[in-house]
Amino acid sequence: MPDLSLEYSHGGLVAGVDEVGRGPLAGPVVAAAVMFRKNPPAALSVLIDDSKKLSASRRQIAYQALLAADDIDVSVAAASVGEIGRLNILQASFLAMQRAVMRLPVRPDLVLVDGNRAPVLPCVARTVVGGDALSLSIAAASIVAKIVRDRAMTRLALRHDAYAWERNAGYGTRAHMDGLRSRGVTPHHRAGFAPIRALMQELAA
Repeated sequence: MPDLSLEYSHGGLVAGVDEVGRGPLAGPVVAAAVMFRKNPPAALSVLIDDSKKLSASRRQIAYQALLAADDIDVSVAAASVGEIGRLNILQASFLAMQRAVMRLPVRPDLVLVDGNRAPVLPCVARTVVGGDALSLSIAAASIVAKIVRDRAMTRLALRHDAYAWERNAGYGTRAHMDGLRSRGVTPHHRAGFAPIRALMQELAA
């Protein structure tokens, strides 16, 4: 289970950052930053783990607990489909992370970033491979980003009901691909991603 060992080893205010949505064919990339100002209650800590390991119901419980807790700063930001197209998905992910950190009410002394590459930030950044399984703040950020992005895709699905985004969050599942073949590409699809680009070329031929 993740804990605050990495945060405590540095001292000061430490935020964890993670993003969700690099791989989907549609929708924004979303990043969250979470900063524990003091040790959270044990009842909250045990709820938090890498969001990919949690059931949807447990993610929701952890998300609500994080937002309701005192002495925890949470911020969320996104990079749009247009920005993904202009910048590429890696740089758009970095942009979402930068925005999330800048939206924290207090600038952290250190930011722990899940993965092996970090954006340019107005404070020290440290990458942590597999960080959502090690750092409580990164794991918390992974939960927040996942919940927020899934909700955004569910709202988009109400207007574009052919792609099953409420179930696949924009990933290239069979239902999503069937929708693309029957209804075509929407403005929410990432035109630079190979499957979308190939379909657009096919439709234009």
